[in-house]
Amino acid sequence: MLTVDIGGTKTKFLASGQTEPRTMRSGTELTPARMVDEVKRLAKGWKYNAVSLGYPGLVSASGPVAEPGNLGSGWVGFDYAAAFGCPVRIVNDAAMQALGSYDGGRMLFIGFGTGIGSVLIVNHTVVPLELGELQWKGKTFSAHLGRRGLEKLGQRRWRSRVLDVIPSLQRAFLADYIVVGGGNSKYLLEPLPPNVRLGHNLTAFRGGSRLWGIDEMATWEVDSPESNLPERVGSWRLL
Repeated sequence: MLTVDIGGTKTKFLASGQTEPRTMRSGTELTPARMVDEVKRLAKGWKYNAVSLGYPGLVSASGPVAEPGNLGSGWVGFDYAAAFGCPVRIVNDAAMQALGSYDGGRMLFIGFGTGIGSVLIVNHTVVPLELGELQWKGKTFSAHLGRRGLEKLGQRRWRSRVLDVIPSLQRAFLADYIVVGGGNSKYLLEPLPPNVRLGHNLTAFRGGSRLWGIDEMATWEVDSPESNLPERVGSWRLL
C-alpha cells in the first residue's frame, strides 16, 4: 500500500512497512501526470500493490470533481489507476487525515489550511462536511479562518479567533473530541480547549490504510493479474 498526501506546497508519500515519508514539491506546475511520475520515481524500491490518494479538493464516487486552485490542471477525469498501474482509492485530504486521527466515539476533525477542511466521524462512519462554507459577519469561515484570514489578522489574532470558534463547533456536533490539523494548525499552541488536540501529519498515512476498510467506496482498478486489492483494515462507512 502506498499513501500519497497531496498538499498545495508539498506532497508526502509513504509505503506500508516503511517508517520515513518521502516528499516532493507541489505548486501550480504540478499536474496529475507529473505527480504520478515523480511519486513512482521517488518511491523506487518500495513495494506496494495499491494507492490511497489524499486530494486537496472535492471528491465524489467518480473521483475529483473540481480542480484544485493551488495546483496545475487536469485532475478531474484523470485515470489514476492506469497511471500508477494498480488499484487506487481517492478521498479528500482532510477526510484521510481524519480517518487516521480517529480514536472512537464522535470526533470532529477541522483542518486549517488554504481553506477549512472538516469531517465528522461517528462510530466508524465518515461524514464529510463543508464548515468552511458557513457564513459569519458576511464572510465564510474559510475567508475568516483560512490562509487569507491568517495573513490579514496575524498569528495572534487568528489563533484567538479560532479558539473562540472551536468550542461552539464541538457543542453543535456533540463531538466527544476535536482534532485540529492542516498546515496552519502549527500556530495553535498549547493550551488548547478541553477535549481538543492537535493532529499529526503522519496520521494521513494511517488514514490511507483505513480507506481500504470502507466496503462501499469506489475503487479505480487496472486490468492486471497483479492488481490484488490490499487486505481489509477495519470496518468503516463513508457517507
